[in-house]
Amino acid sequence: MNTLRVALDGPAGAGKSTVAKRVAQALGLTYVDTGAMYRAVTWKALHDQLDLSDAAGLTQLANQVQIDFKPTAAGQDVFLDGQDITEDIRTRDVTSQVSAVSAVAGVRLAMVEQQRNIAARTGVVMDGRDIGTVVLPNAEVKIWLTASVEERATRRYQELIDKGQEVDFEQLKLDIQRRDEYDSGREHSPMKMAEDAVLVDSTGLNIDQVIEEILHICRQIVAQKS
Repeated sequence: MNTLRVALDGPAGAGKSTVAKRVAQALGLTYVDTGAMYRAVTWKALHDQLDLSDAAGLTQLANQVQIDFKPTAAGQDVFLDGQDITEDIRTRDVTSQVSAVSAVAGVRLAMVEQQRNIAARTGVVMDGRDIGTVVLPNAEVKIWLTASVEERATRRYQELIDKGQEVDFEQLKLDIQRRDEYDSGREHSPMKMAEDAVLVDSTGLNIDQVIEEILHICRQIVAQKS
C-alpha cells in the first residue's frame, strides 16, 4: 500500500483537498495538493505584477520557483521559495486568476514535472483536474470526485465566511460555473474524467461518508491487483 498512487480529480469546490488529505493519512501515503502548486505560481505572478497574458513570462516563473509542502496537525502548509503562503493562495484574487495561469502549457509542464518526481519517490494521493489523465496516467486508483454546483458553492461560501471574508453567494456560484467551463475547455490538459476512473458524487454526503467510500474503492482495487 505504501507505493500506491491515487489520482483524485474533479471540478473546483468538490472537496478534493480535504478528502485527499484524510485518505492519504488513512492509507499512510503522501498527500500532494497540485492545486496549491498552481495557486502558488499565480500568487507569485500577482505579487510580482507580471502580465498574466505573458505565457513566456509565466513559464519562466514556474520553472524558477521552488514549492514545498510541510505537514501540520491541520493538514499542510505551502511554501514558495521558503515563504509560507498557505493563506495567501486562498484569496479571491488568486482564485479568480488561477485557471488562466494553470492553462498556460509551460506552467503545467513545469508543475507536472515536479508532481511526477514526487510520485516516483513515494506512494501518493494527488488531487487536481488532470492527475489521472496527464500527470499519473498509470495510477493504480483513479477517482473522479464531484458534486452539484449549488453544493460546491455552498461549501466554499461557508469556508470563506468562517475565515472572516465577505462573499456574495451568487457571485461565488457564478465563479465556480465559469471555472468549470474554463478548466474543461482549455487547450492544454483540459479537465476531464479518465476513462478508467471511478465516479464519486458527494452531493448530499458528509465528509466521512465520502472518505469511507473512497477508502473502500482503494482497498478493493489493491485487493484485486494483489
